[in-house]
Amino acid sequence: MVNVGVFGFGFMGRMHFGCYKGRDDVRITAICEADAKQLRDGGGAGGNVPGADAPLDLEGVGLFSDFDAMLEEAELDALSITLPTYLHADFSCRALERGIHVLCEKPMALSLAECDRMVAAAASSGKHLQIGHCIRFWPEYAKAKELLDGGAHGKLLAVSLRRLSAKPAWSHENWLMNAGRSGGMELDLHIHDTDFLQYLLGVPQAVYTRGAPDPGGGLGHVMTQYIYEENIAVFAEGGWLFSPGFGFEMSFNMVLEEATIVFDSTRDPAFRVCPAEGGPYTPDVAEGDGYTRQIDHFLRAVRGEPLDEVATVAGSRDSIRIVEAEKRSAASGVITAVD
Repeated sequence: MVNVGVFGFGFMGRMHFGCYKGRDDVRITAICEADAKQLRDGGGAGGNVPGADAPLDLEGVGLFSDFDAMLEEAELDALSITLPTYLHADFSCRALERGIHVLCEKPMALSLAECDRMVAAAASSGKHLQIGHCIRFWPEYAKAKELLDGGAHGKLLAVSLRRLSAKPAWSHENWLMNAGRSGGMELDLHIHDTDFLQYLLGVPQAVYTRGAPDPGGGLGHVMTQYIYEENIAVFAEGGWLFSPGFGFEMSFNMVLEEATIVFDSTRDPAFRVCPAEGGPYTPDVAEGDGYTRQIDHFLRAVRGEPLDEVATVAGSRDSIRIVEAEKRSAASGVITAVD
């Protein structure tokens, strides 16, 4: 039995809580949330993916408003840190230094320097640090990578990804729209696709980004071309400036020599493989969603089980590195190397 806690009880905190609650190998010993209103009941929180909006049963769970008190009083083997991004590095390091395994929500941190602090703290403590890049675990995205890596449909020729959203007005004190706290749309939303492209193809040589400004700071909409040595057309678009009626879309198109693989969360069926010969079909995918599957991966790592390298801190740091290059490219208007 793994004793876990959740620090931060907004949309993602409730999502993590629900994932842990559904397991019989986990005991949720603590929730820490500074805002008493968030803990007053188990009421849901909004977000752009369903799953955290149902009432939650908090009976038997220690409720804390102070992080240090939780560390002193609660029995913890592992902790989900689901706080605003600007708090990720400090609290991840403090938990790791206390000998607690950490699953920290994405993005890893606001800067590479903060990422390096987290990497050093994990190495020094000997505890597992995982960053919540759930798209690597999302069943359709994982299946697409499996099909690509298997080679049955030939080489990849082109790939495009989109992640488009209405303004995220659901965050506590509107922290998502404060670029100083969230890193802006590029680090909070668009990084999902930057990270998945890196998972597919590695770190690009350079990027070329054009963007539209966000009233909250940074860029509210970006279009990026990722430049690799191999002649592949690679593109991602992200934005959260859409009107409320738009909702949310995550999608991709992969063009291979012998098939096209497509996913669009707004369509039914959302996932299809269109081979060069024969009709389109929807392949079987793993059960659950990216949240349940990333938490399963985290708990297996906590127990010391051998794992495929799906989520590494080095990869999470590299995704920050790529987004930083995208920001420089958007500011300068030129192709920019990923340093």
